[in-house]
Amino acid sequence: MNKDTSPLFAGSTGTLRLIGYLALAMVLMVLDHRNGWMWRIRYGAAVAVEPLYRLAGLPVEGMRTLSVAFADRQRLTEQNQRLREDLLLANAKLNRMAAVAQQNEHLKELLDTQRSLELNVQLARVVGVDLGAYRHRLLLNVGARDGVKPGQPVIDARGVMGQVIQALPTTSVVMLITDPNNALPVTVERTGLRTIAYGSREGDRLVLPTIPMAADVREGDRLLTSGLGGRFPPGFPVGEVTRVAPATTGMFLEAQAQPSADISRSEDVLLLHDQAEPVGPPEPVPPMGPPVDLAPAEAGDARKTTPPAKGQP
Repeated sequence: MNKDTSPLFAGSTGTLRLIGYLALAMVLMVLDHRNGWMWRIRYGAAVAVEPLYRLAGLPVEGMRTLSVAFADRQRLTEQNQRLREDLLLANAKLNRMAAVAQQNEHLKELLDTQRSLELNVQLARVVGVDLGAYRHRLLLNVGARDGVKPGQPVIDARGVMGQVIQALPTTSVVMLITDPNNALPVTVERTGLRTIAYGSREGDRLVLPTIPMAADVREGDRLLTSGLGGRFPPGFPVGEVTRVAPATTGMFLEAQAQPSADISRSEDVLLLHDQAEPVGPPEPVPPMGPPVDLAPAEAGDARKTTPPAKGQP
């Protein structure tokens, strides 16, 4: 420390200075207490300095606002994502419940059909569909081990669907009535006319190409199984006539029909059991003759009773 430098209040001059400061402080305190000058000065200084404080705090305030906004945005994004997931899950459950309700309704219709017809039937589920241009087939989840046999009729709650053409161990193949290779004897419910309904390549209709020109067939007529051939019991709905027009040959009327069964939408079907075998021509009767043990005796008796010819003893 420099020796020439003296303390603030050293010596008599410093004492007088201290006394003067104290007196000034006392005066200011008294004036401030009575008139509030210092409060006004502080107020004015605060008004002048406050913008500086605000300006100095802007960066910190901006960072805080950005962090809060980012956190809120992230939280809202997560909540929105959770709500979207919950909504998708709820929609999936709702759709599943609707599908189950529709399936239950379909099964109820099948059971009602079984009870009303009093037939021996077997419930099966469709596990495969082949609706090509030249073949319309279904694959069922029951087979030979479940008692399924080729030729069994297959129906749903609304009508005839087809018949089993192949019975595998655990599955079976059904040819639909709309298959181009299928022919089904039918009768017109209104008039009793019997004819044959064939499948078509379109897969959604039946064709009746051999209706006599004088026959009374109209749009809206219902087609039922006629029972001819013994494969399908009579009276099952087959389809509804949608169009009637002369055939290209001019010798017959040709009609088109919409199948009654839900060919492309049925998930459960019924297989008919204990049906009569197809009716066909009687088997040829084997040739009949006399019993073998009686043939020699009859021959001897014939020789005894036959008179001898002239010139013989």
